[in-house]
Amino acid sequence: MPLLPDLAQLRIFCMPIYMDRHDFSANLTAEQVAELHLKDLAIQHSYGCRGLTYWFDARRKTTFCLIEAPDKESLSRMHKEAHNDVPTRIIEVNASLVESFLGRIEDPDTEPNIIDESAFRFIMVVDLQNTFLPNNYPAHFPASGKKFCNEVSNVLHANKGSIVEKTEFHFLVSFKSVSDAVNVALEISSLFKKSSAHFNREEIVLKTAISAGVPVTEKSLLFEDAIKLAKRMCGFIKGEIILSAEVDYLYKKENIDYFFEKKELISLTPDDEKFLTSLIEYTESAWNNYKFSVRSLNKPLACSKSKLYRKIHSLTGRSPNTFIIDYRLKEALKLLNKKMGNVSDVAFETGFSSLSYFSKCFQKKYGCLPSTLLHR
Repeated sequence: MPLLPDLAQLRIFCMPIYMDRHDFSANLTAEQVAELHLKDLAIQHSYGCRGLTYWFDARRKTTFCLIEAPDKESLSRMHKEAHNDVPTRIIEVNASLVESFLGRIEDPDTEPNIIDESAFRFIMVVDLQNTFLPNNYPAHFPASGKKFCNEVSNVLHANKGSIVEKTEFHFLVSFKSVSDAVNVALEISSLFKKSSAHFNREEIVLKTAISAGVPVTEKSLLFEDAIKLAKRMCGFIKGEIILSAEVDYLYKKENIDYFFEKKELISLTPDDEKFLTSLIEYTESAWNNYKFSVRSLNKPLACSKSKLYRKIHSLTGRSPNTFIIDYRLKEALKLLNKKMGNVSDVAFETGFSSLSYFSKCFQKKYGCLPSTLLHR
C-alpha cells in the first residue's frame, strides 16, 4: 500500500497566510524572542492560528512572524494574549513568494530552536532592454538574448541569488549578502560585455539595480518599497549598475579593503532616492493628461526650473521634457504590443495631443512607426 502524503510536506494551507511586523524598543535577544514565539504556539489553536516561523533582527530591533490565520484580528488577539505585544503592521502574503525572498516558510530544523536570522534582504532587478526596435522586432531580440539570460540564471544560482520572478528578459532576485549581490551584478555586466558579439550594443543595453529593505513596511505588498526603488532605478537612472544609498554604504562597510573604483557602479544618495520617488510617483499620476508638462513638476517637486533640469538630467541623462516624452512612449509601446486600440487611441490615451507628433516621437525613439507594431 502506498504511503499517504505528509500534509505538512505538501504545504497545504486552509487559511490566509499573514506576515506581521514587531518593532521593539528594548534590546531583546534571540532567546527572548524564541520564548515569545513559544508562547504564541501554546495558545494559537484558541484563535484558529498556526505559527509557521519568524525572523529576528537584533540590530534593527524587528521581528517578522509568518502565521496562518483566519484573519488579521485573530492574529493580533493571539499575540496580545500570549505576550501582550501586538504587531505594528500585518499584510497578507503568498507563501511561495515568502519562500523565494526569504528562503523558508517554516522553522528551521535546528536545536535549540532559536532563530537569529534577519529578514533584511538585498533586492536586485536585472533587465535586458531594447532601446531601438529594428524592422524584424520582436524576433531579433529573443534570438540574441535567450542564451545570455540562461547564463544569467546560472550565475545567480551559483552565487546564492534566489530568483523571485523571471520573464524572458527580466529578473527579480533576492540576496542575503550585499557582497554577493554587488559582485554578481559586476559578473553579469562582464558576461554581457563578453557576449557583445551576439548583440547590437547600440540597441540592447543591460541594466541592473540593487536596493535593500525588509518584507513588511507601510505598503501592502511583500518588500514593496525595496522592489519599487530597484525597478525605478533600473528603469530611469542612467548607468549600468545602480546601487541605492543603503546598498552602497553596506557594501563599502563590508569590503573596507576594496578599492571602490568601478565605473559600472552608480550610487544614489538619500536625497537622490527621495527626488526619484517623488518624480516617478507624480509622473505616474499625471503622465496621460495632455496638459502635464515640465511646468507641472516644479511645485510638487519643490524645485525651480533650473534645479529641476539639473536634477533630472544628472539622474536620468535626459532633459525634463525628454523624460516625460520617453515615459509616455514607454507606456504607448506597452499598449501597442498588447494591441490595445489603434494608433490614434494609443496616442491620445498616453497624453499626446497630436497624432502626427506622437508618430514622429515614436519613430525617432524606436526606429519604426507605431502602426508597424499593430500589423506585425
